[in-house]
Amino acid sequence: MSTYKRVLAYIKPFWKHLSASVLFTIGYAVLNGVSIYMIIPLLDTLFQGNGTQTQIKTVSPSISAPVTNWFSQTFDDIIGIVKGYIFSGDTQSILLKICILIIILFFLKNVFGYLQAYFLAFVEQGMIRNLRNEAYMHLHRLPMSFFKNEKTGNLISRIMNDVNVVQASVSAVFLNLIREPLTILVFLGIAVSISWRLTLFSLLVLPFSIGIISWIGLILRKQSGLLQQEMADITTTLHETITGVKIVKAFGMENYENKKFKAQTQKFFRLVLKITRIRNTASPVTEFLSVVVGGAMIYFGGQLVLFDKTLKPSEFLVFLMAIFQMMPPIKELSSVNNRIQESSAAADRVFEILDTEPRIKNIENPLPLNDFNDTIEFQNVSFHYDDSEELVLDTINLKVKKGNVIAIVGSSGAGKTTMVDLLPRFYDPTSGKVLFDGTDIKSARLEDLRKLMGIVTQETVLFNESVKSNIAYGIDDCAEQKLFDAAKAANAHNFIMELPHGYETIIGEKGTKLSGGQRQRLAIARALLKNPPIMILDEATSALDNESEVLVQEAIERLMHDRTTFVIAHRLSTIRNADRIIVLDRGRIVQDGKHDQLLNQENGIYKKLYELQFRV
Repeated sequence: MSTYKRVLAYIKPFWKHLSASVLFTIGYAVLNGVSIYMIIPLLDTLFQGNGTQTQIKTVSPSISAPVTNWFSQTFDDIIGIVKGYIFSGDTQSILLKICILIIILFFLKNVFGYLQAYFLAFVEQGMIRNLRNEAYMHLHRLPMSFFKNEKTGNLISRIMNDVNVVQASVSAVFLNLIREPLTILVFLGIAVSISWRLTLFSLLVLPFSIGIISWIGLILRKQSGLLQQEMADITTTLHETITGVKIVKAFGMENYENKKFKAQTQKFFRLVLKITRIRNTASPVTEFLSVVVGGAMIYFGGQLVLFDKTLKPSEFLVFLMAIFQMMPPIKELSSVNNRIQESSAAADRVFEILDTEPRIKNIENPLPLNDFNDTIEFQNVSFHYDDSEELVLDTINLKVKKGNVIAIVGSSGAGKTTMVDLLPRFYDPTSGKVLFDGTDIKSARLEDLRKLMGIVTQETVLFNESVKSNIAYGIDDCAEQKLFDAAKAANAHNFIMELPHGYETIIGEKGTKLSGGQRQRLAIARALLKNPPIMILDEATSALDNESEVLVQEAIERLMHDRTTFVIAHRLSTIRNADRIIVLDRGRIVQDGKHDQLLNQENGIYKKLYELQFRV
């Protein structure tokens, strides 16, 4: 229940709309009861032929329960107010007044029902919007290590599907737990005011229903958690196959992926049927018990009408209507606990994201970092990922002067990307420090640190927006001429102008409408426009053809000009002019020098890599 209380906390900003919904719900329930109660004088007028003879039955004074007396008194007062006006004049006039009053009551009841539903929808959708926004924004605060261990489809499913399930519980509480009990109380009041003995007899079904509902709710919570996880798995598979459709087709794996997807949807299908079977058990059982009691009640009530003469036929008919009007809300209430349990299971998955504490964050009073002036230093830096004790970086010591181009090479898995990922604090060192101008970057404001850097990676990240939006990403009110200059410097302007709509062309998800070289040049243009003092180039040319590589390399040389640059490159030809080349092996720096110096070191890793690449 603690989970559900946490869900309800998101409703606080909408208390005005919620209050309006509750007020209209109360009005709806009262008007619903009064409109049914008015059938008694209508029937008496029709069948007695004299509306002035109609009498409203009151509760026996022997009933001492305060709730019962309150209901009977309330309805007696309501009827008493209109009685003097309605039951005056001839029978035709009385009949007309009763019909007009019933029409007005039903009209107002439906108006109140509409307004109640509107305000409740405002609360529901507003709460879900805020919950989804908070979960999405929290994702941006989480470190790269979190995304390394989570499936993309699973995260999408939590923010979209699970949050939708949570929404259903809001209406369950503020519609069903307010309107339905009020409706039950109103019609219970009508029933009690007519015959308290018949009412008590009809309530025998309640304890059985509550027991069944509670048992079903406990089962549903467990099954709903499994259902949401299965939906996350389906979303993950869908995301992976769509983004990797080229590989699926290239390897002829369509049938394999189809079988895998069918197996997952079949499992989901079975779970849905199981939950539906369990959920729907409560309603028919409750209804059957109600009908059993109803049949006995009709028999008992018929005795009072036909033989005891203590109940008028019109009163008994309205009593039956009141009792059977109570059945739908009782059935609705029987599902409330189930829906709350289902939504709690979904909310647990959403709150699991929100409860994940971001490790990479600002300290309490971070230092401003407005510029980079002198050196970047790795001081005894070691690092390993959370899910492994094996060191990816082992006691790295490196000092880089401002304006230097530092190339980092080594075999796959040597720790090159991890090393540069420490600079923008995508990860923090397990031990040791990274210093900017002698200041530990952990004490600097994270936003300031990342503003100092531009990053271009092998896997270019572009968005399904215009070319202009992708280049100017993160820059508000970018001057058009600056954008053009950045594109020209990145050798991108010419191909952009050849696109159907130039800079306004939508480039597709991940830039799929462009070639690899074009995507890379857009990424370089984006970095040039940001104009940071530090650049990180992570294998920016490794996946390009020769022609594209030449264009991209020219753009990169302009990008590196007058900047401190860290270059990770498999193609050693691109780093010959670097100020320093760092060779990593199993997380350690094993060589450090210029291109010619490293080539002259016999049995050095750099020389072996160079000879392998150029077959010297």
